[in-house]
Amino acid sequence: MFMNNQVKIDVALSRAPGTSLHRQLFVILRDQILRGLYPPGAAIPNEEALCTEFGVSRITVRRAVADLESGGYLIKRHGRGTFVSDNLPPARLSATLGLLDSLRKSANETQAEVLNVETTEPPADIACQLDLVAGVPAIHAVRLRRRAGTPVMVTEAWVPEAIGHAVTRRELQKRALYEILIAQGVRFGRVVQEITAVAANPFYARLLKTELATPLVRLTRLLYDVKRRPVQHLTVHISPERSRLLMDVSIDAVNTLASGSIFHDLGPEPSKS
Repeated sequence: MFMNNQVKIDVALSRAPGTSLHRQLFVILRDQILRGLYPPGAAIPNEEALCTEFGVSRITVRRAVADLESGGYLIKRHGRGTFVSDNLPPARLSATLGLLDSLRKSANETQAEVLNVETTEPPADIACQLDLVAGVPAIHAVRLRRRAGTPVMVTEAWVPEAIGHAVTRRELQKRALYEILIAQGVRFGRVVQEITAVAANPFYARLLKTELATPLVRLTRLLYDVKRRPVQHLTVHISPERSRLLMDVSIDAVNTLASGSIFHDLGPEPSKS
């Protein structure tokens, strides 16, 4: 059972091969805590009750509860039980930042490790989005960002070589990519974003310290300058267990493309005969 907007909904754990029961239980209990079913300071059901409710073993319950403890959601009190922490993450964040302020906030709150910087030919789809002719190289930079030592996102950026010659490993160790581009005279004017979910491949699973095939959120940004020229292609992978995406859309733009569009990639329409 878990709560959605203060309403309990029946949930059955999946027994499909390769699906971790303790991880499923962890996610369900964490959602119950964050949604207020178990408020700060409240006791969660004991092991026997959780085993009965979800049809799992004590070992599964203990592993899920241990993960919640290490994540700061629960606190065990000897002889009394297990209680929700009084220091939970805030339920909502302020959504009043513009693009540059958002980039600056991310740079200030995380520590970047530069994994790779090279000049190479981008994949065909990225070259097309950056308006690059086939065979023309671009600057490729991959970074891992941590917060308080915990990996929170992997970023992969492509910048046309004509404006990215100052994007080096040394410079990226000192300042954020957007700052380097601004110093080169780039003035950002527009950004197109795509958000989707993907399964963690070995590369992202290792860097973000998640299980293989764990769902990740992938944010792709194509940034343009004030003359509507593409200047940066950025892909960000984050774990939804540690990070959230927040959008601030004015009421006037709610029913426009500025608030986003949903596309369904189901292949071509079947022919009618």
